[in-house]
Amino acid sequence: MAEQLGSEPYDPDNLLDRRTPQATLEHHYALMQARERELLDRRLRFSDGRVLSVGAGWHPGRHLFPAPGFELVAADADPAKVAGLLDTGRADEAVVGYAGRLGLAPRSFDVVLYRLVLHHIAYKQPLAPCFVEAAALLAPGGALVVIEPGLWHPIGATLAVANRVGLGTRVHGTPDDVPLSPRRLLDEARAAGLYPELHTVTYSWRRLSPAAQRAAGALDRPLGSRTVSARFGHTLMLIARRDPGA
Repeated sequence: MAEQLGSEPYDPDNLLDRRTPQATLEHHYALMQARERELLDRRLRFSDGRVLSVGAGWHPGRHLFPAPGFELVAADADPAKVAGLLDTGRADEAVVGYAGRLGLAPRSFDVVLYRLVLHHIAYKQPLAPCFVEAAALLAPGGALVVIEPGLWHPIGATLAVANRVGLGTRVHGTPDDVPLSPRRLLDEARAAGLYPELHTVTYSWRRLSPAAQRAAGALDRPLGSRTVSARFGHTLMLIARRDPGA
């Protein structure tokens, strides 16, 4: 049985989780969340607004968009998760729905958030409907925020190879962990009429020891927002604005 951890389930039945102490994973999640907040504070500079978290799961991104300034609406295909988010107060509103066909009112959100969701969707279907829908849902001046594992990092490339040869489930517990190319993220955003920028959240990996995480994480700030080096992060953040210069 998988146990909910900081942002992903801990599953003792998969090889990598079994070999990684939970404390190591928790250390990574804390560092990653702090870096996510730092990037959004610097690049978005929103202090309030209406946020839609798509594929919210159990962690809809409240650490990025805290109450009472932000009204957080969560959308997920699992009714149990929607009910749980409302019961625990992790979201102000929650709806059952599927990414790309949520049926919500156009231009009704300041931010649309996909946090560690699109790489699962990519396993089954094209990503274009998710980007097109997000662009339609954004109010003037709004932004799509995407946080995903990157394909061009050594770990992402290795995971892609494991998936290709049929070892994904054995190694990391699921076949639908598909690291995303930074070029694909940028191209999908532009095709939807958005104006994207790309950052590295972290070059570190949650399986490394805390000391190694800190060493790799020392690269995040000096390299993570540069045009070329940002594309090689382990975890990427795409910020795609509805309006140029917003």
